[in-house]
This record gives sequence, C-alpha cells and structure tokens, in this order.
Amino acid sequence: MSVSVANIKAIVTDIEGTTGSIHFVHQVLFPYAKQHLPEFVRQNHKQAAVAEQVEVVRAEMGQPEADIEAVVEQLLQWIEQDKKITPLKALQGLVWENGYKTEAYKGHVYPDAHDCLQQWHKNGLRLFIYSSGSIYAQKLLFGYSDFGDLNDLFEGNFDTTVGGKKESASYQAIAKQLALPAEQILFLSDVVAELDAAQQVGMQTVQLVREAGMETADHAQVASFDQIQLS
Repeated sequence: MSVSVANIKAIVTDIEGTTGSIHFVHQVLFPYAKQHLPEFVRQNHKQAAVAEQVEVVRAEMGQPEADIEAVVEQLLQWIEQDKKITPLKALQGLVWENGYKTEAYKGHVYPDAHDCLQQWHKNGLRLFIYSSGSIYAQKLLFGYSDFGDLNDLFEGNFDTTVGGKKESASYQAIAKQLALPAEQILFLSDVVAELDAAQQVGMQTVQLVREAGMETADHAQVASFDQIQLS
C-alpha cells in the first residue's frame, strides 16, 4: 500500500498516532502528568510560567478567584476527559519536561517516521508539526526522542493557539504562515476529521493507519511513512 503525492513544498504532520505511538501518549505521558501535575502546580503556581496558565484555567472555569486546589481539581478533570485545552497542555508540557530530563521515558518516534523525516529534510522539504499538545511539549518529545534530538528537522511548530485541529480555518492560517498555496502542503494525520479540515482548504492529505479498526474515509491511506512517495 503506497501513495504518490506530487508538487509538495512543505509537510505538516500530526504526532500522536502519526509520527509516534498513540499508546506512548496515553499510557506514558498522560499517567505521568496525572500523577505529578497536582503537586507541581501546588509548588510552582507563583512562578511566572505556571501562574500565567493558572489564570487561564480560572478564566476557563469562570471562577477568577478559584483557589489552587480548585484549579488542580479542574485540571485533573480535563485530563480524565482528554480535553484539548491550551492551559492544560501548557502545564502538562512543564511537568513532562521533568520526566524527559530524568529519563523516566523518551519520546516515541516510529523508525519509519524518523527515516523519512530525515530524508525529506535532506531533500529540502520544509517540515512542520501541528499537534494539540503545546509547542513546548512537542519540542520536548522530539528533543528527547528515541533517536536523540530531532528538533532541527522542523522549520516550525503549531498547536491549538492557531486553532482547533478539526477546524478548516486553522489550516488556512497555517498555509498563510507558510506563505504557500495550500495545494503545495501535505498534511499527515491518523484522524479523519483533521484530514477533512485540511482538505477543505486545499491541502493534500494522507492518513496514517497504523492499527486495525481505525476510522477511515476517502483520504489516501498508508501504514507507514515510507509508503508515501513524493514526486
């Protein structure tokens, strides 16, 4: 199963389920954040980077005077619900940094993704990440990956500050920032709704189907990066 894609100048790729295992995120990163985030927020809520996000959490709650325990409770609830909320993602990133630096884990990257990203970068393609995880968390994952620091492969990163991943306006904004026609951008993801949104603005799309039983649609499908042929 291979797919040929033509006239591509830039590739924007998702992370979870695409460049790396969805299980790494859900079975390693999320449990680590759930375990360590409460005490991290309690101990560091007066530090500028954490305080800024705590205020955003309070605003999202509609409770500007909420105490720190209420903030922690809300964060844990969002983790349970797998909410794609920017302040949660930012705080998770700060917690995950400690895990990476203490070698509690390394960022999972599929070998095929690593090899193709290296080759595409060598060939002069512009590479970008777009994930619901914060840009900080993205850079940690690729900075402390199974293959070492891969951040130099990417020209830039996008997260939910550019918009939701299932909203076409987000991809329009990305194309504008890349200063490229949408049809010269290839978007890679495992999620149909994200691919739909990218396709709506004219981007070319390929779905990574790495596990049996995944939802699929009319997008080109591959099981690994090396099945994508660029021409």
